[in-house]
Amino acid sequence: MNLLLLEDGDFVAEGRALLRGRRLKHLHEVHRAEAGDNLRVGRLAGLMGEGRLLRLDADEAEIEILTLDQPPPAKLPLTLLLALPRPKMFKRVLQTVASMGVPRLVLLNSYRVEKSFWQTPFLQPEAIREQLILGLEQARDTVLPEVTIEKRFKPFVEDRLPALAAGSLGLVGHPGAWPACPRAVDAPVTLAIGPEGGWIPYEVDKLQEAGLAPVQLGERILRVETAVTALLARLF
Repeated sequence: MNLLLLEDGDFVAEGRALLRGRRLKHLHEVHRAEAGDNLRVGRLAGLMGEGRLLRLDADEAEIEILTLDQPPPAKLPLTLLLALPRPKMFKRVLQTVASMGVPRLVLLNSYRVEKSFWQTPFLQPEAIREQLILGLEQARDTVLPEVTIEKRFKPFVEDRLPALAAGSLGLVGHPGAWPACPRAVDAPVTLAIGPEGGWIPYEVDKLQEAGLAPVQLGERILRVETAVTALLARLF
C-alpha cells in the first residue's frame, strides 16, 4: 500500500479519520507504523496529501489529515474492452487496470469465455471495487475506473461500440499476421483484448466492422494479465 486511501465513511470529524479492517492490519503488519508517523493519504475521488497517525491499537487507527492538496495522476486516454478472464486471474487484472490508470473498463463476453465465469462472486460490485481500490493504493491514485459489464457480444459490438470508439484509435489485440501494435500513441484509444486463446474469427470480424483494427505483439501467446500490461505499456 503506497497510499492510504480514505473514504467518506472513515471520517469522524473534519480532518480526522478512523481505520479498521484490512487497512488497520496493513499498518500493523506491513508498515509497522507507530503513533506519530506521517503517512501518504488520499481521499477517494479527491486529492492526496499527508496524514499523521495519532493512535494505533488492536481495534482501530486514528489519522489526522494534515494536507490534501495534490491531484491524482492523470488517467490514460483509453477505453479498455476486456473479454472476461477466468476468476482467479480477474482479480489481478482489475488491480492492474486500476494501477495503470485505465479510466473505463468494459467486461465483454466472448465465445471462449466459459459460462461459469459469469457466476463468479468476484463480479459482484463490491468485489470489483475491492480489487480496484487495491490497484489505486498501489499506484497512488484516488479515482476509481468506471466498469461496465456486457454479457451479449453481438448487440454490444453492433449497437454501442461504434459510438463508444468514435474519435479514437480502435485496436484489437490478437495474435496473427497483423500489423505490430503502435508505440507511444498520442491520441485516445479504444482497445479490445480477448480471452485466453484469443478472439474467434467471427469476433475479430465484428470488431473490425465496428472500427477496431487488429494488431499483435509478436509470435508469443501471452496470458491475459500479461497482455494487458504489455499492450498498455507499448501504447502509452
